Amino acid sequence: MKRLLPVCFVFLLVGMATVAVVSTAGLAPVTAETATGSPDVMQTDDGFEDSQIGCVNGVCHDDELDIDQSDGLDDEELELFVSQSMARVEYIRDRPFREDVGIDVMTREEYRSQQSNSSNDEPNEFNRWNDQVWKGLMIIGESTSSDDEISDTLGSSVAGFYSPSRDEIVIITPDTDNVTIDDATLVHEHVHAMQDQYYDLTDERYRGETQDEDLAIDGIVEGEAGYIEQRYEERCGVEWSCHSPPSSGGGGGGSSDFNLGVFVTIFHPYSDGPGYVHEIVEREGWDGVDDRMENPPQSTTQVTHRTNREPTPIDFTDEATDDWETYPEQGVDGADTVGEASIYAMFYYQSREYGAGVVDPNEFANGADAPYVRFNYVSAPSDGWANDKLYPYRRGDDENGYVWVTEWESEDDATEFYEAYLSILTADAHNGTVRDDGIHILGENSEFSGAYGVHLEGTTVEIVHGPSPQAIEQLRPSTAEAIAEQGSDDDQQTDDEQPTDENDSADDSAGDGDGEPANTTDDAEDDSVPGFGPVVAIVAIVSAALLARRQ
Repeated sequence: MKRLLPVCFVFLLVGMATVAVVSTAGLAPVTAETATGSPDVMQTDDGFEDSQIGCVNGVCHDDELDIDQSDGLDDEELELFVSQSMARVEYIRDRPFREDVGIDVMTREEYRSQQSNSSNDEPNEFNRWNDQVWKGLMIIGESTSSDDEISDTLGSSVAGFYSPSRDEIVIITPDTDNVTIDDATLVHEHVHAMQDQYYDLTDERYRGETQDEDLAIDGIVEGEAGYIEQRYEERCGVEWSCHSPPSSGGGGGGSSDFNLGVFVTIFHPYSDGPGYVHEIVEREGWDGVDDRMENPPQSTTQVTHRTNREPTPIDFTDEATDDWETYPEQGVDGADTVGEASIYAMFYYQSREYGAGVVDPNEFANGADAPYVRFNYVSAPSDGWANDKLYPYRRGDDENGYVWVTEWESEDDATEFYEAYLSILTADAHNGTVRDDGIHILGENSEFSGAYGVHLEGTTVEIVHGPSPQAIEQLRPSTAEAIAEQGSDDDQQTDDEQPTDENDSADDSAGDGDGEPANTTDDAEDDSVPGFGPVVAIVAIVSAALLARRQ
C-alpha cells in the first residue's frame, strides 16, 4: 500500500528530480597525498578505500581541504567533499561505512517533473480513500486531491534524498553544470546511506501500515540523520572547517506556495526525531539507537513524548446503511490511524489559515523546550491521544464520507479534543451552522463543506462526516441518535433552568443592587477562545529553521 512518504528525504524549501548528472564512481580517485596529513589508505575486499573510523578514501574528518563552491565544485573538489562528509558521519556515529556511496544531482525543475510523471493521472481507489483521510484532518479540502497536494509540497520543500533501491544520494542543485551542495544536507543523506548499509532501509519494518505508524518509524530513521546533522553543525567553525555553498538555497526554485498543513504533518519526524534520538543516546548510547532501528516506534506519541505507551485498542462495527461502504483493501481493514502529530497539524492549520483559535501558531514556530527538537508539536487538544481509526466511506462514484473514532487517555483529554474540534466547525471562515438535532453544517463556500456529527462519551469522541444530515444517519445511526438525544437533553436542561416567574428571576440573578446578573459581558469574553496576532511567515520558518531536511 502506498504510504504518506517514501523514505530518506531531506527537506529544505526545495525539491528533487531524476537526472543523474554526477556520480562519484566516475571521478578521479583520491590518494593519501591529496589530503594532507591523512593516514595511509587501505583497500578493502569490496573496493571501498578506508583506513580508520573518521577517514574515508584518504580524507579525514578534521582535514583542511581546499574547496570553494563559489564557482561550483569541480570533480576533484566534489570527491574530496563527499569523502569528508562520509568521514564526519563516521566520526560522529563512531562506526565505518561498509562501502562507498554514489552521488547524483538534479535541478528542482527535473525533480518536479519526476514527481508529476509519477503521480496518478486518473483517480484511483487509494487516492479517493486518502482524500477522505486528509479531509478528515481538515487539511486538504474538496477543490484538490491529496496526491497533488503532497506532491506539490514535496516538490517545493525537498533538498535531497537517498534512494535505498539505487544505493545513491540525489542532491537538488540550482545548476547541474556548476554543482553546489549544502554540506549539512550531504551529511544527513550520508547517515541514511549508512543506515541502509547496516539495516537495509528497504525492509518492511520501515513501512508503516498507517499514517501515524509511518511518521513514527521515520521518527527514528530521520531522527538519527537529523541528530547527526545537528551534531555536525555544532562542530562547524569550532572543530571543523565546513564548506557551505555561497547561498543556502538548497537547490533553487523553491516556493512557499504549498499546503502548510501537509508540510507541518510530514515534518514531524525531522522536528521531534532528533530530540528522540538524543535522549536515547544520552541514556543508552548508540546501542539504544541500534535497538530502535531494529524495532522502530509505532506512534508519533512515542516519539514526541518519549514513551513506550501502546495505543488503546478500538473495536469498530460498521453500521452503514443505504449502500455506504468502506474500502476494505486500503489501510488496515479500511481504516487509517492519523495519530497525535497529524491531529496537532489539523489544529495548527485550522488556527493558522482559518482563524479557529484552537492553538497559537507562534508556539509551534518558537520550538519545544527540549534539546535538538525544532518545533513544538504539543498542544492541549492533541495531547493525551490514545488511538484513532478513520474509516473513509463511499457511495457510488460521487458521494464520500467518513467515520473517525478517537480514543483519549482521560475524559478530560477527550473533552479538550471535542471542544477544540467544535471550535473548528464554528470558525467564521467555514460559515458553519448547527441544526436542532446537533448536526453541524459547513457552508458551500468552505473547503470542508457538508454535514458533521460529533459525539463525546467518556474517553471516546466520534466524528461522522457526509454530504448531508441524512448521510450522517446512514453512515453511523448510533452516533446520530446519541447526538440528537444529547441535543434534547441540553434543551430540556435549558428549559428546566429557566425562571418560572418574576420573583424567581429576581432571586436567581442576585448580585448588584440594580437586579442585573452578576455574570455579564466581561465573563463571556473571558470564556471566549482568544485570537492570535500575526504568525511567523512560512518562508521565514522554512528558510531559517528547516534548512536541509529530508525524509
